[in-house]
Amino acid sequence: MKENQNQHPAPSAGTCNSRHNPLRLLTATILLLAATTTAAQNCDWHSVFTHGESIRYDLYFKWGLLMPKAGQAQFTVQQAAYHNSPAWEYKLLFKSQGMLETFYKMRDTISDYFSSDNQLLFSSKQTDEGGFFLLDELTFNHDGNNPTVRSYRKARNGVRIDTTMRAAGCVFDMLGTVMYLRSIDWAELKNGRLYTFKVVVGRDIINVHFRYAGAEIIKLADATRFNSHHFYVDVYDPAFTQSKEAAEVWVAADSNHIPIRVRAKLKVGSADVHYRDADNLQFPLSSRILQTK
Repeated sequence: MKENQNQHPAPSAGTCNSRHNPLRLLTATILLLAATTTAAQNCDWHSVFTHGESIRYDLYFKWGLLMPKAGQAQFTVQQAAYHNSPAWEYKLLFKSQGMLETFYKMRDTISDYFSSDNQLLFSSKQTDEGGFFLLDELTFNHDGNNPTVRSYRKARNGVRIDTTMRAAGCVFDMLGTVMYLRSIDWAELKNGRLYTFKVVVGRDIINVHFRYAGAEIIKLADATRFNSHHFYVDVYDPAFTQSKEAAEVWVAADSNHIPIRVRAKLKVGSADVHYRDADNLQFPLSSRILQTK
């Protein structure tokens, strides 16, 4: 792997904040994508990514009969360096837009670094929400049989979190769950099968699993249709209205494994994330159903 000059600063440790309001949860939804980072300890991971991949999404917030566009998100993958060693950088850029932008401006940037053997090394999240700023970091230590993760959070008024937790099993940051979802081997799919993992959020390690619900043709806001694999996301966290089926994800049924649509239930309304376009995919987007006249 060719190393580039994307040298990351000295790590601390990162996660997402959990301000319990609808738009804060909308951001959590796109991070779940339902959902990447890397496979953590004891996780099987089948890479489907390539340097230069860029995928863009539109986010909608549904409240009653209204469904305005709420924001845009972009995921990118590139070769990078972490502490002078070859690594991959997986990044999410999110910004609000439309009517919501006028009274609740949001800008989130998350960068995940993981090794060439698919271990999550470091996560950094910068949150800017109309005057509210947070820096969240996670540093993963995979040495020995008891891996740890250091969670560090800093706001304008000082450090809010600085703690180290045990992180055995499949453990990710929020963004890492997307990569894990995309890494699932289609040959292993079976209705009802669970893919269990944990997500570090602040001082907490939350239990989550993807539950496969079968093949499905899914339609997007622009009327395009895709052959997809349908997953439910069960999240055991009070920010969601219920733990079981807190979100649904449809992943394109081709070799790219791109999340095509996400639907999440929030305490107020729901969030919907729709694929828009992509560049530099490794394989043809053969799951798209072409319209016939």
